[in-house]
Amino acid sequence: MMAADEPLVLGIETSCDETGVGIVRGTTLLADAVASSVDTHARFGGVVPEIASRAHLEAMVPTIERALKEAGVSARDLDGIAVTSGPGLAGALLVGVSAAKAYAYALGKPLYGVNHLASHICVDQLEHGPLPEPTMALLVSGGHSSLLLAPDITSDVRPLGATIDDAAGEAFDKIARVLDLGFPGGPVIDRLAREGDPRAIAFPRGLTGPRDAPYDFSFSGLKTSVARWIEAKRAAGEEVPVRDVAASFQEAVVDVLTRKAVRACKDEGVDHLMIGGGVAANSRLRALAEERCERAGIRLRVPRPKLCTDNGAMVAALGAEMVARNRLPSDLELSADSSLPVTEPHVPGAAHSHSHAHDHDHVHEISKDNLYS
Repeated sequence: MMAADEPLVLGIETSCDETGVGIVRGTTLLADAVASSVDTHARFGGVVPEIASRAHLEAMVPTIERALKEAGVSARDLDGIAVTSGPGLAGALLVGVSAAKAYAYALGKPLYGVNHLASHICVDQLEHGPLPEPTMALLVSGGHSSLLLAPDITSDVRPLGATIDDAAGEAFDKIARVLDLGFPGGPVIDRLAREGDPRAIAFPRGLTGPRDAPYDFSFSGLKTSVARWIEAKRAAGEEVPVRDVAASFQEAVVDVLTRKAVRACKDEGVDHLMIGGGVAANSRLRALAEERCERAGIRLRVPRPKLCTDNGAMVAALGAEMVARNRLPSDLELSADSSLPVTEPHVPGAAHSHSHAHDHDHVHEISKDNLYS
């Protein structure tokens, strides 16, 4: 049930190649508008930062207007504006941060620079209601694979483990490239794997030995092993069984991810697991996590696939939580931080900054009227 006094927040996400604008009221999603430039990057086999930044610039205002229209609210009604200030591609982040600052300034609304990874956790509130405290989260995307413990999503996020080389999503993209499947690799490998045998080829499981870091991930050895296996087949003039390779590779990735996540839950005494990030849309990861969590008596929370990939709704969700918990807004000096640590769920400004942010001359008032008359 949506209460009118719950914070109405607009969120902007531009950390990579998706321009996402979401609007939420409390934990209710009102709009989730996304403009993707993935097709533009596909011919380069990966995301080109300059192209991503340019695409964000062109998509920003139309996407914000589409979200406001979809939510049936006016910009004046907002209680705050949240934006991903990091981590991500510096140029891409800068477009989102600049836009958020401009809207916050013109509307006289509080600004919240939030963390991309914490947002991926918080988005689950839009699907399954308030997050349990603490929350154990496995975040798996193109740039990150992390195990995080969040006693308070707005102020206390603790990293238990992370990828020490290639993130899971990156490994999917690279293997797809070796198999000539195009970019991005995740969805196509997921699709082909359904028709293959996950036990056909015994690919290595990185960092699963007794002396290895229990919660860290490594996929570069797996990636090399798969690439060499494919090369050997081709060199021998044999046909590569693409579906079996896809299924066996995918199994190696999701086996390690779910095994470590369930172990972390048991070790920390947490009885539920949240999985987020773009790779959380993978059907085999969801199925194996469900199976292992059930066996271990752990409740699994995974948002629907559209909310797992980068979107503005997740940023708005964390922004709304910041407003609800009276967290200090960011100030207008907020900058993009491409390596913002996950231990900083948001970037608060100096205590006095916001009260002075709008003591400007009449130029400010005129621009406000022009923008939102």
